[in-house]
Amino acid sequence: QVQLVESGGGLVQPGGSLRLSCAVSGTNFRYSTVGWYRQAPGKERELVARRGFDGNTTYTDFVKGRFAVSTDDRNLYLQMNSLKSEDTAVYYCGAVWSGGTFSYWGRGTQVTVSS
Repeated sequence: QVQLVESGGGLVQPGGSLRLSCAVSGTNFRYSTVGWYRQAPGKERELVARRGFDGNTTYTDFVKGRFAVSTDDRNLYLQMNSLKSEDTAVYYCGAVWSGGTFSYWGRGTQVTVSS
C-alpha cells in the first residue's frame, strides 16, 4: 500500500524559505512519477511540480525559479524560496501518475506566508 506523509509546513515571512518533506512508502521512486500540488482557501487544487521516473521535473509557471523538487530513496522534497503571500496553501505530495492526476496523496501540510 502506498503511503505519503508530508511535514515541514509552517508560518514564514514574505521572501523567506521553507523545505517540505514527504515520506513515501509502498512504491519505488525509480518507477513512479511523484510531485506536489497545493490548494489555497476557496480555490481548486493546482499542480506545483511533477517529477517523472526519468528524473525530469516540470514546474508550473508561478513557481519556476523559486521552487525545486528533489528526492532520496524514501523522501520527496520541495524547497521553496522567495515565498510570496499567494503561496499560502495546503501542500500535498502525490505519487503514481495516472489519468492526469496522482493516484495516491498525503494529508497535506499548511504553508502560510505572512508578515
